[in-house]
Amino acid sequence: MTKYVLPDLDYDYGALEPHISARIMQLHHDKHHRTYVDGANHALESLEEARDGGDFSHIAALEQQLAFNLSGHVLHSLFWRNLTPDGGGEQPTGPLAGAIERDFGSFDRFRKQLTQSAATCMGSGWGALVWDPVGARLLTLQIHDHDSHTAQASIPLMVLDAWEHAYYLQYQNEKARYFEAVWNLWNWKEIAARFEHVHEATWAPEQGRARASQSPGKRPAPHAPTGRA
Repeated sequence: MTKYVLPDLDYDYGALEPHISARIMQLHHDKHHRTYVDGANHALESLEEARDGGDFSHIAALEQQLAFNLSGHVLHSLFWRNLTPDGGGEQPTGPLAGAIERDFGSFDRFRKQLTQSAATCMGSGWGALVWDPVGARLLTLQIHDHDSHTAQASIPLMVLDAWEHAYYLQYQNEKARYFEAVWNLWNWKEIAARFEHVHEATWAPEQGRARASQSPGKRPAPHAPTGRA
């Protein structure tokens, strides 16, 4: 059985300071993320044992455990890649910038929407920028915990961790300061590469297949807004 593996960080624990402390990064990656990896592997092993024994009496709990832990693993792996010590508070350029302008009206509106999505998530969760292949557009989503209140078929491009363990040691109850700090760390080159990889992907529900044959997702190719480098 293939095992899930905790990925290495592309930078040192202290590389994101002063915006995210080395202590938070070490605990977040080595402890919290590892817990989700171990939990996902344990759920897979338990499901295999259930199949071998023909006992599916705990299937609901096991599949919930797998969904929670595997989603936590995926989201954290993406979050680490979304961040860079060289972010510098820059804005994206090229096709991603054009798509943000098209689907949100401006970068500032997008920034406010994604931040508010994360900030208003009840309890623990994430804010996410996703590609919606059904509507062929960018959306923001709230992800409660790691795996609920999300839109099927959406492809995450960048995620903002709103769990307390992501900020509390440094920012305590001032969550808004943490969200603002993260905007200095986004790896727009990496996020743009993800967008380039998926933005031509479209998917139409069965009842929309007639329209799909006419390429409903072929919206005008996004370009960088006028005046943006």
